[in-house]
Amino acid sequence: MKIEKKWIVSFVVITLISIAALFWKTEIPLPGSGEFISEDNIVGSDVAWILSAAGLVLLMTPGLSFFYGGMVGSKNVISTMLQSFIALGVISILWVVVGFSLSFGESLGFTYNGIHYGIIGNPLSYPFFSRVGILPHHVMAPTIPFILFALFQMKFAVITPALITGSFAERVRFISYLLFMVLFSLFIYTPLCHMVWHPEGLLNKFFGVKDFAGGTVVHMSAGFAALAGAIVLGRRKNPHHKPSNIPFVLLGTGMLWFGWFGFNAGSALAANATAAMAFGTTTIASASAMITWIFFDRINGRKVSALGASIGAVVGLVAITPAAGFVTIAESLFIGFISAIISNLMMNWKELKKIDDTLDVFACHGVGGIMGMILTAIFAHGENASLLHGGWSVFGHHMLALVLVSVFTFFGAFLLYKITDFIIPLRVSEESEHLGLDISQHDESINF
Repeated sequence: MKIEKKWIVSFVVITLISIAALFWKTEIPLPGSGEFISEDNIVGSDVAWILSAAGLVLLMTPGLSFFYGGMVGSKNVISTMLQSFIALGVISILWVVVGFSLSFGESLGFTYNGIHYGIIGNPLSYPFFSRVGILPHHVMAPTIPFILFALFQMKFAVITPALITGSFAERVRFISYLLFMVLFSLFIYTPLCHMVWHPEGLLNKFFGVKDFAGGTVVHMSAGFAALAGAIVLGRRKNPHHKPSNIPFVLLGTGMLWFGWFGFNAGSALAANATAAMAFGTTTIASASAMITWIFFDRINGRKVSALGASIGAVVGLVAITPAAGFVTIAESLFIGFISAIISNLMMNWKELKKIDDTLDVFACHGVGGIMGMILTAIFAHGENASLLHGGWSVFGHHMLALVLVSVFTFFGAFLLYKITDFIIPLRVSEESEHLGLDISQHDESINF
């Protein structure tokens, strides 16, 4: 059997990374050094909750694989599910080697009026998790071990590229997707993560962007990258298919909803009142969006469907994510309601339908993330925290940041698709597409 050169190169790369990990000199941080504080500051209840939350967020990626896998045609179920599932392996390794450093390492950027604004982290801050140990970080995670903070954040990095896959399902070459996933994580996700969540980050420090759990970092970046991917890969030869397994979609929705409690409530990074409120706003926004979606479908002459209920629930989860710890239960109900209507309209907009976004990732995650960012800037509580609380400048900064993030993620991802396609063609052959990616890419099949 002839083995393609690209697979040999990939194997050599992972071999070198594994060997480098053995010989890399790992530094052990000392308490009182300025960056880390004593182990005595660790709060046991916070550790227990964030351990649980990290496990819940990990569960979301397999949940996403069922959610997407049930929506595609029967010839592409395994390939679609694997595209999500494989991120658990690829991005976890990338995160340990350099991703965490680029996201939360020493801030690299520029200084303006004597104030430093970070764009990306120093890749040499925590390579191979060097200095990432049991001591808490004095700013980013003062009550839990830094290793737990790093692993919790890793789960967010894992699911983000997996979300994109629904846009180019049924026509992407698997090895090309792996390359794009790595490039996206390095050049889109990590700088955006740093700018929003690092204390010195540009969007955090200058624009004052409020993103409690990833509406901007995760969902907007994935949504705009999905839109770019659908444009670059073009329409499928047969864009009309019936979802292969609706029970898979329902199962995936349940797993996502369950895991989202770790996603949102875990982002409080403590077992406290903020986590409890985020837990409540998460489930109410999702419930509101699910019910709104099915009634809005019926008003527009479409039947109530399990698929619609599932999509609506996920849209609510996406929209509440940036606001989860900043708003009340009543406000979360409205956020779910209005976001479901806007996403539903976008999903059924004829102009957007011309772009073959297979599973409507942009209409759900991109638009849901945009709505979440806007509504957070309107409703977030606290002195001068949002439009309704005297924060006119905060709202304006959010809108400017929304434009900047949209442009950065869309055009950045578009360029990365082109680079990937130049190295390894993104799209499978017409014959492979007709045969189905399960057989043509993986030599596996499933019959329902």
